[in-house]
Amino acid sequence: MKIALISMEVVPGRPDRNAATMRGKIAEAKAAGANLALFPALSLSGLFLGGVWKQPAFLRDCAAYAEEIAAAADGITVVFGNAAEAESCTGVRRTLMEARDGVLREVAHSPLHGAGNQFAPLLYEMPNENIILAADASPFPICFGASALAKTAHEKRKNIFYINTLGLQDKGKTVYAFPGRAYVFSAAGERVTMSPAYTEGITVVDTDTLPAPILSHAEPPIAPVHRMLRYAVQKFLARIHMERVVIGISGGIDSAVAAALYVDAIGAENVLLINMPSQFNSATTKGLAAQLADNLGCRHMIVPIEESVAHTVTQLTEIPIMGKPAAEGEHLTISSFVRENIQARDRSGRVLSTVAAAWGAGFTCNANKAESTVGYATLYGDQAGFLSALADLWKYQVYDLARYLNEAVYGQEVIPQGIIDIVPSAELSDAQNVDEGKGDPIRYPYHDHLFRAFAENNETPEDILAHYAEGNLDAHIGCEHGLVGTYFPTTADFIADLERWWGLYTGMAVAKRIQSPPLLSVTGRAYGSDHPESQIGAYETIAYRTLKEKLQRNN
Repeated sequence: MKIALISMEVVPGRPDRNAATMRGKIAEAKAAGANLALFPALSLSGLFLGGVWKQPAFLRDCAAYAEEIAAAADGITVVFGNAAEAESCTGVRRTLMEARDGVLREVAHSPLHGAGNQFAPLLYEMPNENIILAADASPFPICFGASALAKTAHEKRKNIFYINTLGLQDKGKTVYAFPGRAYVFSAAGERVTMSPAYTEGITVVDTDTLPAPILSHAEPPIAPVHRMLRYAVQKFLARIHMERVVIGISGGIDSAVAAALYVDAIGAENVLLINMPSQFNSATTKGLAAQLADNLGCRHMIVPIEESVAHTVTQLTEIPIMGKPAAEGEHLTISSFVRENIQARDRSGRVLSTVAAAWGAGFTCNANKAESTVGYATLYGDQAGFLSALADLWKYQVYDLARYLNEAVYGQEVIPQGIIDIVPSAELSDAQNVDEGKGDPIRYPYHDHLFRAFAENNETPEDILAHYAEGNLDAHIGCEHGLVGTYFPTTADFIADLERWWGLYTGMAVAKRIQSPPLLSVTGRAYGSDHPESQIGAYETIAYRTLKEKLQRNN
């Protein structure tokens, strides 16, 4: 038997378009001599549809288009994914349908609720065949649904044919890229076929003559992340009919990686880089920003903001506050902290948004996941933008991506080594002078891993403090051995730091994340739809308070 694994872009909420694509793919599979065509899960309906799942008319249409697919299955067996009404909390189930000789029947199903980050493929063990068909709709760079199938193939002693959905879908703020890969696992549990990710096409495999096992190809963990981000950026821009992008560059790592990623995805001619120095920006970072623009071959501008920031401060401190409750001669006082945030808002709210409008473009948000976790960003300032491509990457992953872009994508140093080496800093005050080695308050080699424990592993201060007391926190969260002791000489220092960031994570940062731009999901624990949260603030458990008091007494 020849099986055609169909990698097709599924358009969410458009069974009419998907059915038309499927009919074309069925014809291609027939022409290739295939006996069976396997489509992804939910190939007619799509997965992330919001309130559309509550529309009975939509599910009726999905059923009608399924009949069209059955009619097209003339001389070939077609197995495809769809959605149907169910007695579940969503009222919807995902189904796997088999069409053969004009007859349509359901061969597998499961509830739709919980689909996304815990999504498993639908399996169909074909009668009288040594074959299992696996239809998936799982996003993220790594096909989690496929990762366990080698074991299943070995245990059941059956060949497994797997296909995943291709394309971009979203749950409002959280945007997912489906890789669309095809896999074949032999009955021995060996991977014998793998199609390219993020590529539409048909993979035909003869069950009687399976290919030889594929040798493992070692690549850095950041490589599939880069492929996903590049594809998602391209698809997202096409979806919103945007061809040009404006990026604010500071001479720091996040904006540099964003610039290199967008140039890679849409071309240097469609990217405009803007450096917006204030009095606190060093000659070092200004020089690195210019070098980055030259290396990438982009248009760029230098737009100083000191004059406008000073004007804002003067204006707001000189204009009196009026009204009955106001004291005579009452004026605003602009603190140094407020002035820092004025700079961030001036850059995004005034310069970048205006340049983007004038150039017919959108402007990016360059935030990383560590910053989003604790709200280390200015609301309506550097947190603004049409898309946050790096928001599900920890800081160490941003550095990994910088090195990968230089070495594997561009084959040369487009992101200057100076940007990679310099201390991360917002450069909003003299306290963040990079030439003096001063930078962000986040100690990324440790806090990346601490915040990851919060956001992706659902750990609380109780869990963290328990491992600290046992002396194994470094190993537990995955940071460099001995780093906790280096950063925090005393228990009091450690507890103060832990409570500071937990308070921000569960406090103001939640409000900021609610108002942040759409982001590309990499992990399945991205902020937004994958990470439900409420503005309830920090809570200390009984066990945490007890252990905290014990440690404090002993010190």
